[in-house]
Amino acid sequence: MIPFLNLKKLNSQYKNELLKACQRVIDSGWYILGEEVNNFEKEFAKYCGVKYCIGVANGLESLILILRAYKEMGMMKEGDEVIVPANTYIASILAITENKLKPILIEPDIKTYLINPELIEKNITKRTKAILPVHLYGQVCQMDKINKIAKKYNLKVVEDSAQSHGAEYEGIKCGNLGDASGFSFYPGKNLGALGDAGTVTTNDEKLAEIVRALRNYGSHKKYENLYQGINSRLDEIQAAILRVKLKYLDREIEKRRKIVDLYFKNIKNEKIILPRLTGRKSHVWHLFVIRCIERNRLKEYLHKKGIETLIHYPVPPHKQMAYKEWNKFSFPITEKIHREVLSLPISGVQTCHETLKIVEALNDFN
Repeated sequence: MIPFLNLKKLNSQYKNELLKACQRVIDSGWYILGEEVNNFEKEFAKYCGVKYCIGVANGLESLILILRAYKEMGMMKEGDEVIVPANTYIASILAITENKLKPILIEPDIKTYLINPELIEKNITKRTKAILPVHLYGQVCQMDKINKIAKKYNLKVVEDSAQSHGAEYEGIKCGNLGDASGFSFYPGKNLGALGDAGTVTTNDEKLAEIVRALRNYGSHKKYENLYQGINSRLDEIQAAILRVKLKYLDREIEKRRKIVDLYFKNIKNEKIILPRLTGRKSHVWHLFVIRCIERNRLKEYLHKKGIETLIHYPVPPHKQMAYKEWNKFSFPITEKIHREVLSLPISGVQTCHETLKIVEALNDFN
C-alpha cells in the first residue's frame, strides 16, 4: 500500500536531531515557556518576515486568540461579522463563533478552491470587521485584491495559514500578508510537530502583547491577570522539535513540488480535474487535491490498487450538525467541491516510483 502520508518515515530522517532536541529540553529542567519556545518564536518570525511570533497550543486557538485580542482592543464586539470561505475546514469558522462573532460564508473560486475576492465586497455590511482568507491546501489567496478591499472598508485581514507554511505571494510569505495570521503545526503539516502546536504571527506590537497574555491565563506577570485568558501555550518539547524541522522546511516544500511536477506532467485522464496553480512559489502543496465526478468510485478503485487517499473534506461546514441552523443554506460551488475532491498521496519521502504508480492507476481509471 502506498500510504497517504508516512509520518514515521518522514520524521525518521531527523531522528537523531529530534532526540537531541528532546534531551536538551529534559536536561534543562524548564518545560513551559522557556528558551526553546522563545527561540522558535524568533526563528519562525524571521522565516515569515514578521516582527512578532507567539507560540500557542494549536492552530484553532491561534485564530481564536487573534480575534479575541481584537475584541480586547475594542476593534470587534459580539455580533460583528467576519467574512470567511464556505469551503474551509471547520476550524476557521469555529474560531469566529467561539468569539461570538458572525461568520459570513463566501463561495470559493472553483478552479483554485480559494475564497473568491469578487464576491467579498457585495457581502460587506456595517457589522463587517474582518476578512479571514484561508490559504487552503497550501496555496495563497489573492491577497492584493483582498487587502485592497480591506483597506477601502477599514477591515482587519486575518490569514488562516494552517496549511501554507512557506507559501509566498509576490515575494512575501504567508503570515505576513495581512494584519495577523494563525498557523498550525499539526503532525501532518509541511512543518509538523509531534503533537498539537501553533503560532500567531503579526507586525502589530499591541496585538502581539495581548495574544501573549491571553495564551497564558491573561497574564504577563505571574499571578497578575489583565484579561480572562486561557491556557494555550506551545510547550518546550514541541518548540524544540519544530526548531529542528524548520531548518528543513524549504527542502520539504521543494520535494513536494517535484512530486507535483510529475502529477501535472503525467496525469492524462480527462475524468481527473487537476488543481489550478497561480504561481510556483504561491503553493507549498500541503495537499494535492484533484476532483472527479465519480470521486467515491475513484477512491475505492485506488484503494484496490494499493493507493491510500483521503477526502479533505467530505462535509462542508454549513452542512454540519454543529451549525444546524445553516443546514438549509445553499452554496452550490462549495457543495460541488466537497462532493468531488480527493487528496492524493504527497510528502517529502514519497518516491518517483510511487508517484508514477499513482499516475498509472489514475490514467487507467475509466
